[in-house]
Parts: sequence; structure tokens; C-alpha cells
Amino acid sequence: MQEIRDRVILQNNTITPGMTYSSLSAYKQQILNDFNNRPNYENEFRIRAATRLVELAKLQSGQHVLDIATGTGLAAIAAAMVVGSTGRVLGTDFALGMLQQAQQRIEVLGLTNTKFEEADANEQELQSSQFDAILCSSAIAYLIDIPTSLRRWHNALKPGGVVAFSCLAENSPTASVLFRTVVKRYGITIPNPNQLLGTPKRCCQLLEMIGFKEIEITTEQLGFYLQNAEDAWAGNAKSAFGLQDVKWSNEQLEQCKQEYFKEINQASTEEGYWNDVTMFFVTARKPSEKVT
Repeated sequence: MQEIRDRVILQNNTITPGMTYSSLSAYKQQILNDFNNRPNYENEFRIRAATRLVELAKLQSGQHVLDIATGTGLAAIAAAMVVGSTGRVLGTDFALGMLQQAQQRIEVLGLTNTKFEEADANEQELQSSQFDAILCSSAIAYLIDIPTSLRRWHNALKPGGVVAFSCLAENSPTASVLFRTVVKRYGITIPNPNQLLGTPKRCCQLLEMIGFKEIEITTEQLGFYLQNAEDAWAGNAKSAFGLQDVKWSNEQLEQCKQEYFKEINQASTEEGYWNDVTMFFVTARKPSEKVT
């Protein structure tokens, strides 16, 4: 087995010395590699998650909305339909491949209240009291320092403004938990990106610490039966929380893959492998200014 050198991994969703990625820039590059090369990004899961998040954010006509890590603009476009011609939506992402798809979509739809800009969510400068709502659909786990990002969002919201994000339970998706378990037998420890926000209690504690109020968490099951173990392996291995940075021989990689397939098959029924995807949809408000 390959000797594992010192690396850097995400612990409690902040970059700290000693764990999985060779550097912060390497981690960001792995995210870009992951999202700029996904052939099926706009799958049923992501569409459902984005649409539901916008619904729970309870946006209003005329509002100014920021969609962070917008990807192909699923949540941004759904929000644009709600805020209407008097509202504005800004979608930001640092994956240009995704933004190009998002731009093509608004052009086809003829939306004039929406624009997309390239920005790294970890470094994005936001003005105080700028937005009525800030959205982040299925992407908050990829941020380098979630608490710091949430503080920036709190500052960027107008008094009474809403933040709305979606995150996965600590043990979801189960196909990814199984992936991390199998590769750990081969000496590779992959961080759990859902650990910090993996329970409603943790979500509430973090948001309250930052100063958000009126916190509401809706738990929904977006799971599905996996019919193709190869797709599950590829999705996990090529992700930013996968094996992009691991230097294995073809033999080692194939051995680990076959062990993953074996575990999937053993846990499958006639319908396939149940991939539990427990998702939290979180909304919270910045307190309104007190009238004196």
C-alpha cells in the first residue's frame, strides 16, 4: 500500500494543516475539475433541491437576490421568476463552464432581471445591507470556512433579509459514506463535507452564534435507488471529496473500485441500492433594525 504523505484536509469545514489536500489551491482546483466536467449536473436531484430552496425562501416581487455558487443557475433562475421584472438576481460562481451554461439558459428564457458573474465564494467581497435574500443551493459544504462565509452573508443582507441554503445530513448520501469507508481501508481518509451542518441542531447553533433569527429547518428525503454502481463510483471518485489527488496504480484503483461494487451489491435489493439523501433546507433572517 502506498505510503500516505502529509497533506491538508478540511476539518470542521476550514482548511487546516495535516490532512487530505496538498494545498488550498489544489482543493479549489479539484472543485473546478469536478464541476466543469460533470455531464449530468442538472439532474433531478439538483433541480428539485434548487426549486424547493427558492420556494422555502419565500421571496417577494421586486427583491434583490444573490445566488452564491450558482452553478448552471438553477436557483437563480427560479428566483428570477418570483422577483419579476422589478427585482434583480445576481448569480456568482468560479466555475466558468457552469456560468456559460447559466448564461445560455437566461438568454433562451429571455430573462432581463438576471446576470451572472465569476466570483470565488470564499473570497467574494459583498457590500453591507445589499441584498434582500442570499441563496446557496447544494453548495455550502464546498466552502473553505463556512462560519466566515455566513458572517459575510449576514452583513450583506438588508435588515430583515433572509439567507436560505441547503445541506446534507451527516450520513448522506449513503453511497458517499460507503465510498469513504471503503477507501479508508486503503489508507485514504476523506473528510466528511457534511459534518459541520450535518444536524438541525448544529445548523441552528451556528446561525444563532452569527446573529441570525427566525431559523427554520425543513428536512426532506431526496433519496433514490442506484441502478449503476459504476456511476456512483465515478461521481464520488472524481469529486472534490474523492480521489483526484490520490496517486494510485491502476491495480490499486481497480481493487478499491471492485470492493466498493461488492459493498453496493451486498446492500442492494431487487430495486437497487437505496441511496439515502436526507437534505436540510435552512432559512434564517437578519434581525430588523429597531425603531428608536
